[in-house]
Order: sequence, then structure tokens, then C-alpha cells
Amino acid sequence: MLQADLVVFVCLVYVAILFGVAFAGDRRARKNPAGWLSSPLVYTLSISIYCTSWTFFGAVGSAAAKGMEFVTIYLGPTIVFAGWWVFLRKLVTVGRVHNITSVADLISARFGKNPALGAIVTVMAVVATAPYIALQLKALIASFQVVTFPAGAIVAAGSTLAPDYAVAFWVAAGLCAFSIIFGVRNIDVNERHHGVIAAIAVEAVVKLVALLTVGVWVVVGLAGTPSEAFANAPVSLLQSEGTFGARWVTLCFLAGAAVICLPRQFQVTVVENTSERQLRTASWLFPLYLFLICLFVVPIAIAGLNRLPAGSDPDLFVLTLPLEGKHDVIALLAFLGGFSSATSMVIVSSIALSTMISNHIVMPLALRFSILPSASDPNVRGFILGVRRASIVFIVFLGFLYLRLSETSDALAAIGLISFCGVAQFLPSLVGGLYWRSATHRGAIAGLVGGFTVWAYTLFLPSFEGIFLMPAGVIEDGPFGWTWLKPHALFGLADFDPLVHATFWSLSTNLALFVGVSLLSEPTPLARLQSTLFIDVFRRQTESELSVIRRTARVQDLRRIADRILGPTEAFQLFNGAADHAVTASDELISRVEQRLAAHVGAASARSLVSSVVSSETISVERLKQLAGEAEQIRAYSAELERKSRQIEAAAAELALANQRLREIDGQKDEFLSQVSHEVRTPMTSIRSFSDILLNNRDIDEAEKLRFLGIIQKESLRLTRLLDGILDINRMENGEPAWEETTFDPETALDKAMESCEALARAAGVRLRRSGRARRATVNGDRDRLAQVFINLISNAIKYNSNATPVVTVSSTLRRNVYEARVVDNGPGIPDSERERIFVKFARGSTPRQPGAGLGLAISRQIVERFPGSLSLVAGRSDGAEFVVRLTTARD
Repeated sequence: MLQADLVVFVCLVYVAILFGVAFAGDRRARKNPAGWLSSPLVYTLSISIYCTSWTFFGAVGSAAAKGMEFVTIYLGPTIVFAGWWVFLRKLVTVGRVHNITSVADLISARFGKNPALGAIVTVMAVVATAPYIALQLKALIASFQVVTFPAGAIVAAGSTLAPDYAVAFWVAAGLCAFSIIFGVRNIDVNERHHGVIAAIAVEAVVKLVALLTVGVWVVVGLAGTPSEAFANAPVSLLQSEGTFGARWVTLCFLAGAAVICLPRQFQVTVVENTSERQLRTASWLFPLYLFLICLFVVPIAIAGLNRLPAGSDPDLFVLTLPLEGKHDVIALLAFLGGFSSATSMVIVSSIALSTMISNHIVMPLALRFSILPSASDPNVRGFILGVRRASIVFIVFLGFLYLRLSETSDALAAIGLISFCGVAQFLPSLVGGLYWRSATHRGAIAGLVGGFTVWAYTLFLPSFEGIFLMPAGVIEDGPFGWTWLKPHALFGLADFDPLVHATFWSLSTNLALFVGVSLLSEPTPLARLQSTLFIDVFRRQTESELSVIRRTARVQDLRRIADRILGPTEAFQLFNGAADHAVTASDELISRVEQRLAAHVGAASARSLVSSVVSSETISVERLKQLAGEAEQIRAYSAELERKSRQIEAAAAELALANQRLREIDGQKDEFLSQVSHEVRTPMTSIRSFSDILLNNRDIDEAEKLRFLGIIQKESLRLTRLLDGILDINRMENGEPAWEETTFDPETALDKAMESCEALARAAGVRLRRSGRARRATVNGDRDRLAQVFINLISNAIKYNSNATPVVTVSSTLRRNVYEARVVDNGPGIPDSERERIFVKFARGSTPRQPGAGLGLAISRQIVERFPGSLSLVAGRSDGAEFVVRLTTARD
């Protein structure tokens, strides 16, 4: 047990340190706004307010009760920051460019600066967040009661202690004071809360160090080694039932949505962002922070289940384990970690919600009913600051009231997830507003109201278990006994977890209404303009509005509004440079004033303020269409550039291929010339040699002369055939007629070829056999030319067959008016890489075994294609070569 006075003293000292950090941060920021307070590290640590007392204490409790399910609460934000960075970049850019002050302001501004949308989002955010604040207060007082319980923390953790509302009250009061002093010192919410953010960053470090210290102590101090820390782990803890099932997916989705849509997360991620560099760092550093936070959750849960008495509250294992081990310093550090987790959440949430209440509820009502002070500047600015300070008190004590009213209910046990599901209703309008031009404010209102209503009916009200608004009978049997309207089994869907059930129905309703109503309604001209500015935020800034909206207002009236809201100094700077003697304000000045007002009171209220002094306003529909058209043209131009780039890449690839082909042809040419010169030189050498002998030796006998003349004639015929082949293929390539067409049976040409090659096969020891015959086939062409093709194929199969028992098989078939002849050998075959090369004129196989000019197959393919038909080599054979001749048969 720790002494209550000691705990209170340490907390006060800790809060004093935070006050000092916040005060120093504000002073430093005024001197150098771009200093270390705007660094990516501080920005990332501020985002860690996602880790509240619910995650600091509750993650261990969740692990002890439901196994690895707690991982989903960290996995969702990790996926968003690491994998959805493109969306986050667009979101924060829109926030910076348009001076967005809150999630309500963004949705309202996107849909035509609609005040009703801002008010609806604000009410939803307050309802969804107030119970979450109650959860933080409950965690604070529960942890305080446990560490200071007279009978010891172990007894306290195993007992049901009534909340100490006096402690809760003073904690709430202290949080209000801190939030007001450092969060509402001015009304320009775009003047970042550097002091608060610096304090939040310190608290982020404290809670991380505290949880890591407890974890290391459990693993090293209690267990001895990491393996022993997991030695006695319950099976249920390491194996979560339904892992990656509907509940896991739902929890990951809700956690990912919450890290964007929770008002406090939107505040630190979007409103407090000053550069894209901050977000780029957070995309990997924040997931790393989450990993470290949950690193020792399982070992702590295992140690608590094994070492503490049965019935001990698992949510308090982080505190009770060190106290049970007599390590008061570690226990006190753990208490401070939980204290930091809870206070940072409450402070930033109250600041964000106070801005939303002021800008989207109080200011519109004050303008509507003319209750806004108009006497002097301090009165107006004081009114706005007073509203925000009162809103902070209202929000924090609304959470306190929720805690007080729910003391007999178990609603707080799951209120974190209930809040996650509530704020997830913002997601369709948020994402749709940044990417869908046709989305309308009517669709957004319908989706938000419908989804929020279903969420309240199926999850929020049933969480009170019948003690608030919804009777227990309605929860069990449905209203009026209609079981198909039971909150946890809507329309008979009873097989899902209540959270999964509520998430499905609420978001389905939200999305269906958002899309359906948007498709059935037309956006206003201003909403069309806003959609262009938001969706095309990287291409066009707000000055585009100047050419669309034409407004008339007196400079004096605008100056009066600026003085009341901005103050004389800022108003002077804003109007400095404007025409001193101008009576009517330019469109540029009106838009600039509205933009500055939006940073103080939100886009909707700023528009209302400016509209109160604008005498006429027109929106150029033609210019609006032109802007939308320009955006489409830019996208089309980008797409065209991408298409042309791909075409250029393809052309470059084709050129490279053609260049490679040219080099191959050049090599083939050189090889051909070398081969032809060799083939020509050989017979010419013989002819010259033997003719020289005959001329110079007149006394040679007659038999020897006849033998020499026979050799000369043979070599002359060989030379003639070579030249005829070259001339023949050139004539066919040039389209010159090479034959007279007749109709004949191709089998006669095949039979002739086999007869001609029979002697060659016998001499080479090759068995030549016929396996099949086509019947009643006729083709148009030259019979002798086709026989030449078959002779070439069969003779090649004989000459190049090096098998021990060589066989050449010839077959033919008739299939669907196509005559097909095959010549197959069982030789070494031809590699697939040379399938087409062997048909190129002048080309020969890579390992020729017989002499030749490499024209036979090229001539054969030319002949077959003239029929018309095709000559090809079958791919994939390793046991020989198979050539196929296909000819289109003649029509009767």
C-alpha cells in the first residue's frame, strides 16, 4: 500500500511539472514557432493520446479475459498510419489550407459550410466522447483507491469498491483548470496549442516508460527469463477464439476509424499539424510507439493470472503486481503512467469539443438570435473565450455525471469500443467528402443521423442494461414485443457479437443513406465549389474561390466584424494594403476576412458573420463548371501523360527489340555470306582444279577424262541449285508468281516425297514409316512445290537424326477443312529458343551436323504460306523434332 498523502503529493508535483512544460512551451513557441516544439517527434508523441487509461490498464485486462484480441486496438491505427498514408496526407493538407478547426468544421466546410452539419457532428461527438471521459475518471479513481487501500492493493483488487466521487470531482476540476489555462488562452484555434502539446508529449514518454518498466520487471525480476515468463501461460490467453473473424475485423476497423475520427485524435493529427514532414515521420514512428506500448501486455497478464489471487481485477494487474512484490517505486511509476494516459485524453478531448461547441452550436445560435455582444472588441472575444471555457467545464463534468449515474451499471467496461463505434459514423462523410464530388450535404446529414440513431439504439442505450432510457424489456424482447427489432438482434441478425452487430447496421445505414440521398439530390453551388477545393487540394488553393463567388460589402462593415472577432491589431494587419479610400470591399478582401474568421469561429460561423454585412452575393455557375472542368482536364491530361509515357516505354522496348533483331540479322548476314562463299568456293574450286588438269594434261586417258568431266558437271549442278534456291526465295518474298495453281490431292505430293527420300533413309540406316493418311483432301497450289517442302522436311529428319535406332514417322490427317501433315523424328531435337530462328533465311541451327546454306526451311515456309498454310515446329519436345504443315483445303 502507498500512503495517500504521498500519492497526492507526487501527482501534484507531476502536474506542476506539466504546468511548467506547458508554460515554457508557450513562451518558446511565441519566440520560435518553427522550433523543436513543431518537430515530428513531438507531433508523433502527441498522437499517442490514443493510448488512454483504457489501453494502459485495460489492455492487460483484455488480454487476461479475451486473449490476443487486445492486439486489434493497436493494429487498426498501425494499418491506417502505415498503409493509409495517402488519405492522411490529403486530410492534413485540407486542414492546413482551409484553416480547419475540428472534425465538425471539416465536414461542415466540405458540404457548403452548412451549419446544421457542424451542429449534428458536434452533438454526436459530445455524446460519444462524454462516456469515454467518464471511463478515464473511473480509471483514475479506481487506481488511486487500489494503491492507497488500507488493507492492501491485493485485497482492494479483489473487492468491489464504490467509486470515491470526491476524488473524481477534484480530479475533474484539476483537468478543467489545466485545459482552460493552456488550451483556451486565445480564440484562434489555428494558433497551435504548443504548450499543451509539449505537456502531452511528456506524458506520452512517461506512460511508455512506466509500462515498459513494469514489463521488464515482470519478465526479468519475477520470471527471470522471457521463456519462463511465458512458461505457465493459460491456453486461452495465447489463443484468441475467433482470431481474424468478424469481431477481429470489426475491432481493427473501429480502431482505425477512431484514430482519425475521435475529436482528440483529429485535433492532434490534423489541427496541430504544421507540415507534411511531421506526418511522414508519424507514419512509422507512431506504429513503433504502439508496438512498444503493447510489448509486455501478455507477460504482465500471465504473471497476474499466475501470482495474484483468483478474482483479482485484471485491469489493475499493472498496479497490483508491483505492490504484491513490495516494489512501491515501480507501482508509483505505473500509477503515474495511468494518470498520464487519462489526463492527456481528457485535456485534449475537452479542448477539441469546446471548440466544436463554441463554433457550431453557440456561435450560430448567438448570430441567429442576435445575442452576440456588439459594443466593443473585448466583449466579443471575451464572450467566445467564456463559451469555450464553460464548454470545457460542461464536457468534463458531463463525463463526471455519466460516471455518477452509471455506478450500478457495467456500461463503462466496454464504453471505449462503444465510443469507437459512435465516432466511426463520421467516416463515410469524411472519406466521401475528400474523394466524391457528387456527395451532398443532404446525403451527409441523412447518413450521420441515420447511422447515429442505429448506433444509439443497438449499442449505446443497451449498454446501460435497462437503467437509462431503454427498459430492460425492450433490450430482451424488442419494443412492443417485436423480436425483429431487438437491439442486439435487429431484423433477426442474432448470431453476431453486439459490437459487430451494431457496427454492421449503423455503418450500413449510414453509408446507404449517404450515397442514396446524395445521388437523389443536387449539391448547392457553394458545395460544388467546396468539393472542388477539397478534392483538388493539391492542385488549387482557396484563391480559386475569388473568381467564382462575387460579393458586395462595405469595407467599414467588414472592418467592424474583424475588430470584434480578431482584435484591432490583427484587423489592422489584415486590412493593411487595402485601398484606403475604397468604400466597397473587393472579392479578395472579403474572402481573406472570412478565411481569418474561420480560424477563430469555424467556417460556418465565419460565413454567417460575413454574410450579415454582404449586400449581394452571386456564384458563377459557369465559372464553377469551368473549375470542375479544369480539374477533370488536369486529371485527363495526367492520365494522357501516363498513357503516352507507357507508349513511349513500349516503343523504346520495341526499338530495343528491333535493334537486337537487326544485330541478329547482321550476324546472320555475315554468317550467310561466309557460308555461301564457302558453298560457292567448294564447287568452283573443284571445277577449276579439274578443268586445269584437263587443259594442261593432254595425255590423260579417256576414262580419267570422263571421270573428271563428271565431277565438273556434278559440282556445276550443285552450284546451280544453290543459286536457284537464293533466287527462288527472293522471288517469293517479292510476290512474284512462282507457279501455276492447280487443284490436287496433297497426299500425292507426300507420297512422292517419301519415295524420293527412301534411298537416302536406307543409306543412312533410318527407318522411314507412315502412320496415318488423310482421305479425300484437296488443296490449291503447285504439287511439285509442296513435294519440295515434304522432301526438305523428311531429308532433314533423316540427316539430323543421331539416335542409335533412328526412326522418321510421317502422318497426315484432315480436320475441319485443314489438311495437316507431320514429320517426326526421334533425334536430339531442336531447342525452343531456336524454334523461329531455323525458319529465317540464311540462318542455321546452333549445332549443324550437315553442310548446307540454311535456306531449306526458309524456302519451305515461304512455299507453304503461299498455299495458304503454315509450317511450324512443335514446342516442348525433348525426344526429337516434330514439324507440322497445315494447308487450307480447296472449297467445292
